[in-house]
Amino acid sequence: MKLSKSQARKRRQWRVRQTVVGTAERPRICVHRSNRHISAQVIDDQAGKTLAAVTTVTKDNAGKNFCNTTNAREQGVALGRKMKDLGITTAIFDRNGYLYHGVVKAFAEGVRSADEETHFNF
Repeated sequence: MKLSKSQARKRRQWRVRQTVVGTAERPRICVHRSNRHISAQVIDDQAGKTLAAVTTVTKDNAGKNFCNTTNAREQGVALGRKMKDLGITTAIFDRNGYLYHGVVKAFAEGVRSADEETHFNF
C-alpha cells in the first residue's frame, strides 16, 4: 500500500529524529514549512529549551505567501545572526522530514552564510 505525502513525511521525520539530538554545545535547528510560511527553532533537547526562533507568521504577513526561496534565505540569515549572538558555532540540521531542496535548502544556506568565519557546521 502506497503512503500519502504526509504519511511519508511523518515516517522520514520519525526516522531522522531517532538519531538527531540537540545539546547545549550543538543544538538542533528544526525547520517547519507550510504552503504559506516557514519557521525554525534552535533547540537544546537535553534541557528542553528553545534558544532562538524565526518565523514569517506575523500579523503583518496575514494572508500572504512567504514560503519561497528568497524569504527562506532571509529567515535563515536572521536565525544565523541570532545564533552568532548566542555564541553558537555548530548545530545539527533537522529538516523535519522535508526533502532537502527548494525552500529547506535555501534556509540552510542562509544560516550558513550568516557567519562568514565558521559557516555554521551542520
